[in-house]
Order: sequence, then C-alpha cells, then structure tokens
Amino acid sequence: MTSLDVRIGIGVDAHRLVEGKPLVLGGEPIAHAKGLEGHSDGDVVLHALSDALLGAVAGPDIGALFPSSEAKWRGAASRIFLERARAIVEEKGYRVRQVDIVVIASEPRLSSHVGRIRSRLAALLDIPEDAVGFKATTTDGMGFTGRGEGIAAQAVATLGR
Repeated sequence: MTSLDVRIGIGVDAHRLVEGKPLVLGGEPIAHAKGLEGHSDGDVVLHALSDALLGAVAGPDIGALFPSSEAKWRGAASRIFLERARAIVEEKGYRVRQVDIVVIASEPRLSSHVGRIRSRLAALLDIPEDAVGFKATTTDGMGFTGRGEGIAAQAVATLGR
C-alpha cells in the first residue's frame, strides 16, 4: 500500500447556547448574550476543524485526545486542540494546505466577524488567508440552530505532503 500525497478530512461539531459563558468562534471572542456549552470553551469551529485535520490522517478524534472526563480540559481554549491536531498532521509528514468552514447559526449574525476569524484561523494553521474559507448560514428557523438554541460547524481540511 502506498501513502497518499493529498489527504482530505471532514469534521462536524455542535453545542448548545447557554447564559453565563463567553462566545468564542474560530478562536475569536464574539459579543453575544450567550456562549457555547461544553467542557472546554465550546468553540465549534475549532472543534470541527481539529477533527477534520485528525480525520485526514486517520487519527483519533478530539474526544479521544481531550476527554471531557478529564478536569484539566474544563474551560480550555480550543486552540490547544487545534494546535495538537496540527502537530499530529505534521508528525505524519503532512501540512495543512486549505480549509473550509461553515457555521450554522441563526444568532449571532457573523458577517462582521468573518475577516477576523479567517485571519485567526490562517495564523493558527500557518497558511495564507486565501486558503481559509469561512462562511455562516442560517437554517431559516429550522432545527436547534434555527431556534437559536445552539451553533453547529462543519469543516473540511486538505493536507499535502
């Protein structure tokens, strides 16, 4: 069997919006009345992206690497998860080439935050900003995201040797 020069991974995450927590998406603080529930900071963008990177190299998911049963990850910044995922990618001889992320949320509106989030993701991954796709969509009132109960994210990562 030969190894692949290009790998693609997909990641998905979703968390409930709750009172009393700050909202962080893509490593950026977002002014909003609610934040994402989770053992860590609940950043669905970085969680989905971390799983996409890990999936591309057939690695473990972030739940296996950073179990919610371990108190040391309580409130942790999700950039730690992404940094570890990127290190695993690089240990296996790959480099992140491009990512694309979709956030699914009826609130908050993210259009004014897209540039900042893209810049942060590019810096965290050490790739050019034009290699980071980032967009947000609503579900027109359907489902938990449409009712404003939570936020979901989907990510695709492309790796190269």
